[in-house]
Amino acid sequence: MADQPHVKPVKNVLAVVLAAGGGSRFAGSGHKLLVQRDGRTVVEHAVDAAREALGEVLVVTGAARLPDAVTTAPGVHLIHNPRWAEGQATSLAAAITFAADDDAIDAVVVGLGDQPDITADAWRRVASSAAPIAIATYNGRRRNPVRLHRSAWPLLPTTGDEGARAVTRLRAELVEEVPCSGSPDDIDTLEDVLRWQSKSSTNSP
Repeated sequence: MADQPHVKPVKNVLAVVLAAGGGSRFAGSGHKLLVQRDGRTVVEHAVDAAREALGEVLVVTGAARLPDAVTTAPGVHLIHNPRWAEGQATSLAAAITFAADDDAIDAVVVGLGDQPDITADAWRRVASSAAPIAIATYNGRRRNPVRLHRSAWPLLPTTGDEGARAVTRLRAELVEEVPCSGSPDDIDTLEDVLRWQSKSSTNSP
C-alpha cells in the first residue's frame, strides 16, 4: 500500500451484509439465500460470522424474505432496499446512508449474504485495518469482506452492479490487502449449492 493517506484506527465498525439480490442465476426452488446446510440457511451462515466478529450487523434486504433466525437475532438491524433490482451499488448506498447518520461509526465492513463460508476471523482481520479501504484476499485474490472508512464513502457509486470495486481500481493508493483464510465462494447456481452442502459437518465420510 503506497502513499496511503493517514486514517486514524477505527473506534466503531459496523458489519454490513448485503442480502437484497434476486439470485437470478439460481435454478433451484425458492431463493438461494434460504437453502440450508447443517440446519442454517446460506444467509444465516453469512450473518452469524459477521455478528460473531463485530457484534452489530446491518442486513440490507430486498427480493427475499429472510428467516426469523436472521431478522430477530440480537445485534441485527434491517433495512429494506426497494431499488435492489437496479444493482448491488444501490444496496451499498442504502447501508452507507444508514451508517452516515451515526457519527460514532467510523467504518463499515461489507460482505455478501451469499458467501456463507467467509469466517468470523476474516471479518475481524479486515475490520482491524487502518486503511481507507481494506480488502480480504484468499490465495492472493481479492474478495469480501471489504472495509470502507468514512473518508471513502463519498467515492462509492450509487448505481450499477459494482460496489467498491470501481473505487479500488481507480484509487489503488487507498487500498490495503488483508490475507484471510476460509472460502469466499459465492452461492449463485444450483451446482454451487450442491458443492456447498457437500461440505456439511453432518455428512458421513
